[in-house]
Formats: sequence, C-alpha cells, structure tokens
Amino acid sequence: MGERVLSERPIVGYESIPAACRPYDPRAPEVAERVAEMIRCQAPGLRVEHVGSTAVPECAGKGIVDLMIPYRQDQLETARRALEVLGFQRQSIRDPFPEDRPMRVGSIVYDGDTFRLHVHVIPADSEEVVELGNFRDRLRSDPTMLESYVERKKRIIEAGTTDSVDYAEAKGSFIVEALRDSGESGYRGG
Repeated sequence: MGERVLSERPIVGYESIPAACRPYDPRAPEVAERVAEMIRCQAPGLRVEHVGSTAVPECAGKGIVDLMIPYRQDQLETARRALEVLGFQRQSIRDPFPEDRPMRVGSIVYDGDTFRLHVHVIPADSEEVVELGNFRDRLRSDPTMLESYVERKKRIIEAGTTDSVDYAEAKGSFIVEALRDSGESGYRGG
C-alpha cells in the first residue's frame, strides 16, 4: 500500500527537558491510540503498542508517551519512513539508539497540551519486545510493584538526576530486578 501524503505533519518538534517525576495523566492512553492510528494509517502492516509509564494507570513518570513498533526484518524501512512522514525526528541526545533499533521522538498537541512522544522501533524477535510488554503488564497488575517503581523514580530525581539518559539508566536497575524476580530475562535499558 502507498503511504498517505500529509499536507501538514501532525507530529511537531521535540523539546528535551530535564527529567522529572510527574503525576500520571489519564489522557496519555488516548494520545497513544491517536498516534498509533496515525502510524498504522501510514503503514497498515505495522503493529503499534503503548508501553512505558504512561501505559500504566497511576504510574508517575517523565510523562513521555512511549510507543513500540515490533518490526519484521522487511518492515524496518517502512517503519522509519512512516515516522518520518508524520514528522518524527531522530534522537539528538548522547547515546542514541542504533538505526537497526531506532527510537524516534516528537510531540503532539492534544486537548490543549503538548505531549512528548518516543517511538521505539524494535526487531519483533528481540527479547526487548517481550520485556517491555511484560514489565508494563506487571506494573498494571501489581500495585505494590507500581508503588515501589514510582518511589524509585522519585528518589532518582530527588538525588539530583535530571539528565534523561542518566535517569533511564538509574531506573533500569529496578526493571532488571523486577524481571529477574519474576523469572523473565534481563532488561537492557531505554
């Protein structure tokens, strides 16, 4: 199928701001679904999932809506092109993800507010796809784990960590422990 040509890109520039632990915004799933639908309109064969803290009700975090596109090998260029057409940009931080596992960033205005977006394009056969989904689902089903995760994130910020890469690495240890305790394989961060 051919891509839909857009007269105006719905995804706008991404503003990199210091990491903070913000309250959960119940509009995040609506934003995620709207953006997922835009991606599927550009590339109907792609699967798009909402992951990360905004996919878990009441999970405080950076407030970034994370989406995951698990791609088959023949879909990588389709995914990258669909995101480009929508207006997503390459990362401009230190240690960006490699282009065979890219992350694209952008923002969208929804309900009068700007929501920052991360789209993780991950090989479908990667353990990371399973790990991101499992961690999201564990947080959704385990209130004690959710509370511990939010507390860990608050402590990271209170300790003065505001760089987004440092913040992701610091909270990654919690994710690794949670997946290890559940018998799942380790998480590599992100």
